[in-house]
Amino acid sequence: MSTPAQVRVRFSPSPTGTPHVGLIRTALFNWAHARHHGGALVFRIEDTDASRDSDESYRSLLDALEWLGLDWDEGVEKGGPHGPYRQSERGEVYADALRRLIDGGEVYESFSGAEEIEARHRAAGRDPKLGYDNADRDLTDEQRAAFRAEGRTPVYRLRMPDHDITFTDLVRGEITFRAGQVPDFVLARGDGTPLYPLTNPVDDALMEITHVLRGEDLLASTPRQIALLEALARVGIGNGPFTYAHLPLVTGEGNRKLSKRDPQSNLFHYRDRGFVPEGLLNYLALLGWSIAEDRDVFSLEEMVAAFDVSRVSSNAARFDLKKAEAINAAHLRLLAPDDFAGRVLPYLAAEGIADPDRTVLAAAAPLVQERSQVLSDAARMLAFLFRDEESFTPDDDAAAKNLGADAAPVLEAAVAGLTDLPEWSAAAIEESLRTSLVDGLELKPRKAFAPVRVAISGRTVSPPLYESMELLGRERSLARLGAGVRRSRSMG
Repeated sequence: MSTPAQVRVRFSPSPTGTPHVGLIRTALFNWAHARHHGGALVFRIEDTDASRDSDESYRSLLDALEWLGLDWDEGVEKGGPHGPYRQSERGEVYADALRRLIDGGEVYESFSGAEEIEARHRAAGRDPKLGYDNADRDLTDEQRAAFRAEGRTPVYRLRMPDHDITFTDLVRGEITFRAGQVPDFVLARGDGTPLYPLTNPVDDALMEITHVLRGEDLLASTPRQIALLEALARVGIGNGPFTYAHLPLVTGEGNRKLSKRDPQSNLFHYRDRGFVPEGLLNYLALLGWSIAEDRDVFSLEEMVAAFDVSRVSSNAARFDLKKAEAINAAHLRLLAPDDFAGRVLPYLAAEGIADPDRTVLAAAAPLVQERSQVLSDAARMLAFLFRDEESFTPDDDAAAKNLGADAAPVLEAAVAGLTDLPEWSAAAIEESLRTSLVDGLELKPRKAFAPVRVAISGRTVSPPLYESMELLGRERSLARLGAGVRRSRSMG
């Protein structure tokens, strides 16, 4: 097989559960590496565990990549010259590779059970938990026949080399595993059923992968992969080992590895809250990499232009929700106003507003764009504009704190000042309220306007008050202030 002329990387998840932010960070770095070098990203599915894999999880992976805009060049849903791209459809490929390895003397049958291995370690004064001791490497035909006669079923193990395995990791530098440190390991069951340690490297070899960017939790398996890739090359499969880059773990609270069980790890949690792809990908890129020491906000295009995997840190990367929200807020502010308004629509629908007045939305969205960290923030702040008076009710907590009995005089003064206002504009509304409440009632602005804000918007955090009232209109604004008066009076 000839050496590929281009960089080729792969994203090869198992379809189990919902997509994890650590998994997507790995996909992003592979994607950026391929795009930076003008190479190819192969997307294949490792679905040989029928008890855990599901079509629902597979569809979730596709959904996640589509939402984020991470495209691939070859693989599932697209095809290519190295298919099929599901491990469950590649049984003949693995059977052929195993046959070649056996015929080439790279793999042998092993009959030792766990109890026998432990007993041999004890007899030699070694730790019984050391694992397989390579005892079956040189069994004779007679010994193998005798084991079979006892009804034993073998497994197939790769002969690890008797020399050190050294490779240069693009993130961690030169790494050496000493000879004998890694025992011969199982590639397949006795019936030929292939295991992950066989299928993954075989796929990489046949799909001409040149670089593997993956989590550091897989570093310990690298010498096994290198040994197998060398063996495969000797029997005519692939070109031998490729280049590795082991990415830092993504951790959560207490610097624990962020697991699938952590709610914080679920990618769709962030989409549901209203992260935009640009913001979330920007933050995920910062989990181990930076575009510059003094810069955190950048576009995907800028990331591709600057990405160098050798500049990825080897230190664990802690997922900081507050920073993720801040990065997302920065990307919301960068959106064109009409784009921002359009992206808010699904989140308004989640608030029960399926068809908002688009003219009002276009005018109101810029009022909250600077104030929103996620799109659901914007939807909650804007929802009051689109609720009819029958369905509008202030938040209980906001009402309890701001629409008590002492709010009635404030709201009555606001109604009196606004009822005959000649011009219903933000400037005129502001002047009237300041005259009625700050000057007339001698209230501090916070005391004066908090009851008005809650009566109008139902919340303590809203778009600018005067602009909100202009958009809401005179009739609806006065109706809500009147309802606020009645609620306040009922508290007295």
